[in-house]
Amino acid sequence: MASSFLQFLSSMILLIALMKLSISGKLADGYNLPAVFKPSPWQLAHATFYGDETGSGTMGGACGYGNLFTTGYGTDTAALSSVLFNNGYACGQCFQIRCAESPYCFRGSPFTTVTATNLCPPNWAEDSNNGGWCNPPRTHFDMSKPAFMKIADWKAGIVPVMYRRVPCVRKGGLQFYFQGNGYWLLVYVMNVGGGGDIANLWVQGSNTGWISMSHNWGASYQAFATLSGQALSFKVTSYTTKQTVLAYNVAPSDWQIGLTYQATVNFK
Repeated sequence: MASSFLQFLSSMILLIALMKLSISGKLADGYNLPAVFKPSPWQLAHATFYGDETGSGTMGGACGYGNLFTTGYGTDTAALSSVLFNNGYACGQCFQIRCAESPYCFRGSPFTTVTATNLCPPNWAEDSNNGGWCNPPRTHFDMSKPAFMKIADWKAGIVPVMYRRVPCVRKGGLQFYFQGNGYWLLVYVMNVGGGGDIANLWVQGSNTGWISMSHNWGASYQAFATLSGQALSFKVTSYTTKQTVLAYNVAPSDWQIGLTYQATVNFK
């Protein structure tokens, strides 16, 4: 009985929130929508927050973006439950989120746009409806506190939200952060526009053909190949849109581990 009531309550919240969104006519005012990737339908989820007002507690994360201030993501970020995280293939995706049907929602239910930068892991010691918010099959956003405070009073702790995928609008080209060594190249792909995500990555040295890189974890891909002393190009396919872009001569022949190299192309 309790489970049926909760399902009914969730359905009613979803229906009411969608009606309000339809009436408002302000789903994404001012948001520049590229032509290729369109927003998804609104869906119901819940959101909490982690870290403090500075966002310092959200640095790093399972996607491997490191310092989110220096890599351009800032504090408009969220950790995703494993259902959304999709083994790291959701890293870089952008979501619009707004508080729904809670007394803690700010007036007018403003939305904010966040980038997926981390995983909110399951907490099997807690019930999914009482502390285990990120347990499967729950769809949940653990937002940075600054992002959460744009949609609701932080004292709420947890609020129902409406969310949808939206295009990621980025400045400049794709960015490639190098780790590894001359025989093993580990690349983190950042600043991804459009769908925001990566499905496949290939690298080409000035003396090689295209080499397929395997998905390591999060936003990182690896190739076991001797590539030192060669200029490097990359071929990138989006997980969501299946688009492929070619980024030629991204890194010079004297490339170094620990540096980030930027392409002149990006997804739209």
